[in-house]
Amino acid sequence: MNTKSYFFQSFAIVALAFVAFIGFKQILPNKIFSDSKLDSKNVLIDSLLLESVAKDSLSLDNDSLSESDLANEKIVFDNTEGIKFPSETFDNYKGYQYLISFYEKLYQLEKNPQSKVRIAYYGDSMTDGDLIVQDVRSNYQERFGGNGVGFVSITSESAASRGSVKSVYSKNWKMQSYLNVKHPVSPFGVNGHVFFANDKSNSTWVQYEAGTNKYSTSLDNPTLFYGRASKNGKVNFIIGKDTLQKNLAPNNLVNTLKVSSGSIKAFKANFIQADSIPIYGFNFDNGSGVHVDNFSQRGNSGLPISMFDTNVMQGFNNSLKYDLVILHYGTNVLNYGTKNYFWYEKGMTKVVNKIKESFPGVSILIISTADKSTKYEQEMKTDSAVVPLMKAQKKYALETESGFVNLYTLMGGDGSMVKWVDESPTRANKDYTHFNQRGAKAIGKLLYDQLNKGYEEYKTLREKRDAGSSRRRTVRKTNADSVSVEKDTINE
Repeated sequence: MNTKSYFFQSFAIVALAFVAFIGFKQILPNKIFSDSKLDSKNVLIDSLLLESVAKDSLSLDNDSLSESDLANEKIVFDNTEGIKFPSETFDNYKGYQYLISFYEKLYQLEKNPQSKVRIAYYGDSMTDGDLIVQDVRSNYQERFGGNGVGFVSITSESAASRGSVKSVYSKNWKMQSYLNVKHPVSPFGVNGHVFFANDKSNSTWVQYEAGTNKYSTSLDNPTLFYGRASKNGKVNFIIGKDTLQKNLAPNNLVNTLKVSSGSIKAFKANFIQADSIPIYGFNFDNGSGVHVDNFSQRGNSGLPISMFDTNVMQGFNNSLKYDLVILHYGTNVLNYGTKNYFWYEKGMTKVVNKIKESFPGVSILIISTADKSTKYEQEMKTDSAVVPLMKAQKKYALETESGFVNLYTLMGGDGSMVKWVDESPTRANKDYTHFNQRGAKAIGKLLYDQLNKGYEEYKTLREKRDAGSSRRRTVRKTNADSVSVEKDTINE
């Protein structure tokens, strides 16, 4: 055997393979595989997102406002009720002008502390377990008053980890979600879910206990929301040692049933012969101040909101009376290998229009994706899809006349997620996507501060408007008096 020849042959093969690898490396993508392993147990992706990606992500059709067109134009707002915010550019767009109706409600609340302002906060896993939202809520309640966590679903993936309210429930609830059901048995509720207690053999129940957060240490005016059905039902409310049986009369699209007036610490609801009745959840608020409902859903892109039944939403709004709807999405839209998000702009424009139809007169705020990091050539960097998605979100916010928060730049911009993960104490998780409790608290404060900055500017503009109106009235009155005096002089 010629070992020398064999050695050189093997060496030549290895050398050739190495040269080939170096050559191919130049044309291979920097990111081939995801560096994080996903636990598929609780991973949900909404069906509308999958359909939209399959249908439109490769489309070259893009008739929305181009980035170059927007960059070169000054955004000048129309006067609203005598108030006009300064013009903006696309880069610094915040759209406070489109939050005027919300700001006016806050202004009236400051004048009359017994009035009420309500916010619906829709989101994905970023706000799971009431993260971020509970801090937005507490900041508003600290300044404007209000107690209670707002609307809470019957079941939740994050019930065990939520601190603002504690809930446990029987395992026999039947639930349909707008995440993966297009044609529910009964319309979805304002939370995007509908629940049924249709186990006739076993008790179907849910139990709530007040949380430990500063403004949620009691369950204020607990009220059940349920839908229309052909048969009545009953529910037993167990409060301490007392049991109250109440009837469910599902005559309207949206019905309410008050558990108890005032504040309690905990209760349990047992549903009896209510198998055909759609159950939506409970609301907890003290009737004044600011209340913020957290409608988070893991895996949500925001697109399923377009499936809401307008009449049902208006039924909810008759009771809850929303002043601001926040759409905080993006986490689940980044992972599809595309930087063309026109399909998402188009879909979310439909969502905003559905919200405007469902909650007439409501202000709308779009919160962009946060920074997210991915490994490129062994180094964690901002994912290349983050900025294109953020700009797409800003475009549909502008086109639909919605307010906008650029969370990506607000948290520090390029590379900021790496900093939030690596700093001590850390403020984000090792998935380089989600914030921990400390980080969520910081994000909640950043969001509140930007909204509040707009409110303070609104108050200044409002006071200038009112002062101008007062001066004009004074001038008109003075002129009228002068004419009157002249007439008296002539008559004399």
